[in-house]
Amino acid sequence: MGLAISVGALAELQQEDPEGAQDLLASLETANALLKQAGLPQHAEPVALPQLQSRALIDSFPYSFIHYLRRAYAHAALDAQWRAMPLPDGEEPAEDPVLDEAQDTFDSHLICHSDCEGFYFPLVFDEVIFADDEHELLGGMLGSSYKLREELVTVAPALGIFLLGDMLGDEEAERINARIEAEDGLDRELVAWLAAYEACRLSIEHNTAIVFN
Repeated sequence: MGLAISVGALAELQQEDPEGAQDLLASLETANALLKQAGLPQHAEPVALPQLQSRALIDSFPYSFIHYLRRAYAHAALDAQWRAMPLPDGEEPAEDPVLDEAQDTFDSHLICHSDCEGFYFPLVFDEVIFADDEHELLGGMLGSSYKLREELVTVAPALGIFLLGDMLGDEEAERINARIEAEDGLDRELVAWLAAYEACRLSIEHNTAIVFN
């Protein structure tokens, strides 16, 4: 079992799994109720999309990979000069005290989100939205694709990723994939970073939700 990050899920399900599409629509309805309660616009998920091309060669990976990325982000957000090194064998990223402290603030869209289910929407909002007793939601929290991308940009230098502003060039995407294939020691962080970045890019470009499942 592991985390899969997808975009355009409803459009795909409409073609391949109509029953699954109805389940997703029900979850999106609950999410929209939470967005409305927070004073935010509703999200209209596209029912048809062109073929979405992600530059991430891996979009499904063990749950632990997202914790490695979260640890790196927690350090980078605290110290812009911090650079990631491979975590020694036997050390768990989720037990890092810097990450633990960052989790207590509940303000990071990367950190404060389920590692196995839930949504990010292509809407701009600063605070993570939490489900309540009235609205039962997969994952329990809603994030912003824009804020997630902003946080991925913040951690990029710490992972040796070179961006033009907040944009990832094709050559750099290829270099990241090569580093992953070579298992350069930060491959877990890089797998999660590239999958999440590409999901943000496509989410914003095509007005489609990012789905964790």
